Amino acid sequence: MKVLITYVSAGAGHRRAAEAVYDYLKNNRKDLTVELVDILPFANSFFRFCYNSGYPFLVHYATWLWGFFFWVTESRLTRWLSRKGALIVNYLGCRRFVAYLIRENFDFIISTHFLNSELVANLKVKNKIQAKLITVITDFGVHPFWVSKGTDLYIAACGSTKEKLLNMGVIEQKIQASGIPFSPSFVKTQNRAELAEKFGIGKNKFTVLLMTGSFGVGPLEEIAESLSAQAQVLVVCAKNKKLFIRLQKRNLENVKVFGFVDNAEELMAVSDIIVTKPGGSSIAELLNMELLPVFIAAIPGQESQNAKVLASYHVGSVTNNIKKIKDLILDLKNNPQRIEELRQKIREIKKPFACQELASVIR
Repeated sequence: MKVLITYVSAGAGHRRAAEAVYDYLKNNRKDLTVELVDILPFANSFFRFCYNSGYPFLVHYATWLWGFFFWVTESRLTRWLSRKGALIVNYLGCRRFVAYLIRENFDFIISTHFLNSELVANLKVKNKIQAKLITVITDFGVHPFWVSKGTDLYIAACGSTKEKLLNMGVIEQKIQASGIPFSPSFVKTQNRAELAEKFGIGKNKFTVLLMTGSFGVGPLEEIAESLSAQAQVLVVCAKNKKLFIRLQKRNLENVKVFGFVDNAEELMAVSDIIVTKPGGSSIAELLNMELLPVFIAAIPGQESQNAKVLASYHVGSVTNNIKKIKDLILDLKNNPQRIEELRQKIREIKKPFACQELASVIR
């Protein structure tokens, strides 16, 4: 059988989920022919620009405008119009991808982005392809764009995500709440003492990881400074070179600074708490590492919904106030029993077998 796993590279979380599924199937399902494809190289130049430059600009410099777009496309009053308009724009921008799907005649298509799912589902409804469509929702909330007639199965992040799909009219038989797929490296098996030695940090110190995605957004410097006297702090600056240079020059006590990293799981393994953005894939990874989250710099819309869903399970706190962040973290540091209680709540909602359960539906 031919299986296509498709994503949009403009969002790192969509890509990571797709790669996790691809790696699992390649290693464990030798009966399948598996391809991993980013839709953007198939799109026209204007469409690629909007995704590669427009989206990052909005979520970092005009979050209010992104929030407005999210509301307009989510609202029942305007959803029908925005959906029709989006379908037309998406088809015109991605005609080469549509032709590719028809030409290759896949048996299964696994999509980790609503754009890809919509295009595939539309072709199915028109009987231009016969593939089974599996949509992996890479958020804990559900924007209406994720739901498309013609989808055979939705992979939901948790029970709350499943409930949202049911409320949108998706039948229960088409929903599997097996979790957002993640790399097998994000499991709690690393040796903390060995990793602490590798990074040159104290193995027995209460440790806070500050990591907010590839752009290093949010008040990371201020948080690091506020905690440095009472905790060990690891700051991942990622592509934020100015932040990296400033923190290197300041050389704050108990603060270890990193640039762009490809071993986030190791940094998580030596940490007790993570201060991060509530992206769907990031949440799936930290839950499986049983790492307590404090969420900051949430993008209006999908990330704020993610944080609300986690809060409904009594996991994670949301604030951009430096003093509140400090107080939250130090309260936990001084209350080991509370930390264990919160980890138990995480164990109740984490989905360690997301890839295996997804793979089991491909027959």
